[in-house]
Amino acid sequence: MASDTTDYSVGFEPADRLARDREGLRRRFWVKFKKVLARLPFAQELLAAYYCAFDKETPRHVQVALLGAIAYFVLPFDFVPDVLPILGFTDDAAVLATAIRMVTSNITPDHHAAARTVLAKLAAGEDVDGAKDGEDPG
Repeated sequence: MASDTTDYSVGFEPADRLARDREGLRRRFWVKFKKVLARLPFAQELLAAYYCAFDKETPRHVQVALLGAIAYFVLPFDFVPDVLPILGFTDDAAVLATAIRMVTSNITPDHHAAARTVLAKLAAGEDVDGAKDGEDPG
């Protein structure tokens, strides 16, 4: 299996570049996620995809597809700007939904449980940082 992310490119160069920088992507994800959480109707799905993408047990091609979608989410520019009420996240949701549909069998109950745990902690006012690969988020 190829190790270069360009073998499984999402076809959007800025997202492809960002997806190659896993630690940078991880940091930028948490900054944006916390900033927009209240306006994000697909928060649990996004977090489950995040945990799947960084899970060492996830196949490489699945990781790359999800990392591309997550990179698109954190990019500072969009086809539809995120500051627009309601419409702002439609493109992010569409990219994420497409990636999830492609790899849904790889997003496990553990990834969903990790997502629910983080959302509950954030709702309780606790600060959470992104977990390292394979770690529990809490």
